[in-house]
Amino acid sequence: MGAQSKPAPIGPWGRATAGAAGAVFANSLVYPLDLVKTKLQVQVKPSEGEKAESDEPHYNSTWDAISKIASADGVAGLYAGMAGSLAGVASTNFAYFYWYSVVRTVYFRYQKSSQQPSTVVELSLGAVAGALAQLFTIPVAVITTRQQTQKKEDRKGFFDTAKEVVDSEDGVSGLWRGLKASLVLVVNPAITYGAYERLKDIIFPGKKTLKPWEAFLLGAMSKSLATIATQPLIVAKVGLQSRPPPSRQGKPFKSFVEVMQFIIKNEGALSLFKGMGPQLLKGLLVQGILMMTKERVELLFVLFIRYIQTIRSRQLKRAEGLAAAVKAAGPVTLK
Repeated sequence: MGAQSKPAPIGPWGRATAGAAGAVFANSLVYPLDLVKTKLQVQVKPSEGEKAESDEPHYNSTWDAISKIASADGVAGLYAGMAGSLAGVASTNFAYFYWYSVVRTVYFRYQKSSQQPSTVVELSLGAVAGALAQLFTIPVAVITTRQQTQKKEDRKGFFDTAKEVVDSEDGVSGLWRGLKASLVLVVNPAITYGAYERLKDIIFPGKKTLKPWEAFLLGAMSKSLATIATQPLIVAKVGLQSRPPPSRQGKPFKSFVEVMQFIIKNEGALSLFKGMGPQLLKGLLVQGILMMTKERVELLFVLFIRYIQTIRSRQLKRAEGLAAAVKAAGPVTLK
């Protein structure tokens, strides 16, 4: 997280709102990349015989996917499931930044030394916050992934897709499919925001307020490191949350390990990194824009709070002056 070295004066709710606002803004700008990377990650490379029989489109690259989706569904097809996705982005980031601020504040309150947290501690704080956020927000991610991988003729709204998940063999627990993988993947934001803090201290030591381009640079660099390290888990999580491939005849995967084994068996180990291009590009842009936007929103929160404090101070002084004037005038005698 783009946190300062000391707890921010705006508190967890302000930080959470700033983080959610920045994330929604950033993801809305690059949503087609999110859709494309999901489609690339769930598709299974068909054999020569299957290519002729299957009516499922196969995408060879990011640009190939964008072109085919736009050709088949129009430009609107590149934004399928966007509303649910942004709702998930807002809730996940709000929860993450809220819990990150809370656990970091608690850490500073109870630590015995005045030294800044080490990289290990920073990553641990991020992991705790990520795990708490995932417990509350993963159903939205499951629904969004289903929406993004639906055919045009099968496309449904957010609540209808949720009902479809609940009506499956998993029942209500289907809304938490991929929870274990998601909990493992808390290392992604942990690496991202831990790296952000470390890189900030290294590249811009002692600087409390970053310029937009500085926040963008740090966000992009930290997200790249996290994405490369966790891409196989990301692919496995998407496979768990989407509909099973046709070759499994509707049988869902039971664990992210099973997804990875299926991918290696059918497509080779390198396919664990499929969709890396749009995933990395989306991560770079989103994290850079998110951090840049979040720094500005946090500054606006601070200015707003100071403005409210100034207004309150003036009102208190006015009230004190009025009370003093009434006291000086003495009691009023009625004749």
